[in-house]
Amino acid sequence: MNYHNPVLLTESVDGLNIKSDGVYVDVTFGGGGHSKEILKRLGENGKLFAFDQDEDALKNAIDDPRFTLIHENFRFIGQFLKFYGVREVDGILGDFGVSSHQFDVAERGFSTRFDADLDMRMSKRNTVSAYDVVNTYEYDDLRRVLFQYGDLRNANTIATTIIASREDSPIKTTEQLKGVLKQFLPARVEHKILAQIYQAIRIEVNQEIEVIKEFLLQVPNLLNEEGRLSVISYHSLEDRLVKRYIRAGQFEGEPEKDFYGNISVPLKKVGGLIVPSKQEIAQNNRARSAKLRIATKIKVK
Repeated sequence: MNYHNPVLLTESVDGLNIKSDGVYVDVTFGGGGHSKEILKRLGENGKLFAFDQDEDALKNAIDDPRFTLIHENFRFIGQFLKFYGVREVDGILGDFGVSSHQFDVAERGFSTRFDADLDMRMSKRNTVSAYDVVNTYEYDDLRRVLFQYGDLRNANTIATTIIASREDSPIKTTEQLKGVLKQFLPARVEHKILAQIYQAIRIEVNQEIEVIKEFLLQVPNLLNEEGRLSVISYHSLEDRLVKRYIRAGQFEGEPEKDFYGNISVPLKKVGGLIVPSKQEIAQNNRARSAKLRIATKIKVK
């Protein structure tokens, strides 16, 4: 598990309520930790499909006739399952966010610890990188990204500072970006503020919020009756989308009610919010912000 130490491994796979001959999907393969656990619980007639857009993850492919790794973004889950002749599955697992491997490889540009080119692409096939966001976005778009995805209250002044600096010369590396933003990084909160800035840019580069929305909207049509969804989120933007979609079947506004005040939603939550134990956090600090939510497709009466 050097590539990525899977978070909430047992709990998230338990949430799928696996049937030995079922068909399951791991939409965030990474190092394969969750996939390996699913395969352990499947019989010889079971099947597991996994998605990962990161080229590095392909090296972790599992040699098992029950396993298929699809090198694509999971926003295309329905399209590619259909390609493989699969219209409904018994369970879907997602572990959102950045893998340990992506954080630890300096040249990927995800980590505040290393100097690297401004990249942050989860797939090299992406046409937009962190460089593009920092150096080409107009003020309104840059401010929106920093405020909406980084929760930075001073997003306006940060955006103004970046734009003023890049007029002299492009901001090419993470260290250059830190230097430009030095005035906003007092020592006592430097790591926290940088993490918020990096998160905002990374989410924009990889369209992470749009991807999650597109994925969740497909889930009800892909699950068999009483099929399970098991999803791990790492920040409030992700978790809010998951929680609201499970509760209301939509991301904004109030769901429509019938004459009796009932709402029709495709999923029903299973249990409550699950978070890592103190022991798991002690062993893997990156688990500290993880939140697991489980849902099942509502059986049609």
